[in-house]
Amino acid sequence: MKLTSAVLLGLASLSSAAAVAAPATSPLLVIHGGAGVERGSLGPEEMQAARTALEAALRKGHEALAAGRPAMDAVTAAIIVLEDDPTFNAGRGAVFTHDGRNELDAALMDGATQRAGAVAGVHTIRNPILLARAVMEHSPHVMMVGQGAEMFAAEQQIEQVDPSYFRTEKRWQQLQRALREEAAGQAHADLETARHFGTVGAVALDAQGGLAAGTSTGGMTNKRYGRVGDSPVIGAGTWADARCAVSGTGWGEFYLRLAAAHEICARMHYLGESPAAAGEEVIVRQVPGLGGDGGAIVLSADGRAAMPFNTEGMYRGWIGADGVPHVAIFTGDALQMPNE
Repeated sequence: MKLTSAVLLGLASLSSAAAVAAPATSPLLVIHGGAGVERGSLGPEEMQAARTALEAALRKGHEALAAGRPAMDAVTAAIIVLEDDPTFNAGRGAVFTHDGRNELDAALMDGATQRAGAVAGVHTIRNPILLARAVMEHSPHVMMVGQGAEMFAAEQQIEQVDPSYFRTEKRWQQLQRALREEAAGQAHADLETARHFGTVGAVALDAQGGLAAGTSTGGMTNKRYGRVGDSPVIGAGTWADARCAVSGTGWGEFYLRLAAAHEICARMHYLGESPAAAGEEVIVRQVPGLGGDGGAIVLSADGRAAMPFNTEGMYRGWIGADGVPHVAIFTGDALQMPNE
């Protein structure tokens, strides 16, 4: 039987069993579609397309939560929508490497059990988040990369596509511009090209109090040498435990050096900081302190959420039990946060 998104999302995860005895909570889903967004780089139609896609992802994830399914299902469902939308640097909208290919990375983590799955450097997987979930649920491993990951995908009947599926003209032109600038020894004019932005992610809290986090990315434009960023690295770009879930987006090398996702949760656990305070310290102070940029979404087991970022914009949004999506793009955009 082919493992489509619908089939995989219908599978019960161990997180639901682990949380049976937990008291009921108000479900919440928080997503991002990447930091580093500049006002000057988006026209009205592109901004509307992004908002529409974010709302669609939130509603899809909310369907899982409203049906009483575990946080892992909501995270997976939301990320599939974002991977399928060419607006974002993940799945179909992935950026190109120096060699003109699309290399995809993704990771998932279940907070209740701390099981995790990740894939990196795949070229033919339509929805890398589904392959990351298969690694978590159907293998003894946490991470698989490249050709081996794609062989595993074939064994698990995860949908594979011709690499041309991922090509979009916008991303191709970004690569051509980067190659011209590189050949001329010029500084990159495109912030996204210059500073490695992209990535989509989701964190969720289900009715049983379980948390989950997931992240998917096409990496950085013009990357070489099999580079892998933070997104598929558990603890760097993705983390979830019983009390905290984080998905990051930004310059991966710095998130790796700081173990940024885990660092945010550690500050919450050991220092008693709120999601907002912990996220502010790591994303707005520590990452730029080393020379990086980016953002993150943070969710606690008591339903507090934060969306820290240090760039002009970050695609972001959340949806609660009432099923009403809330989305924003730029700094200063009106966005009432959960529990406010």
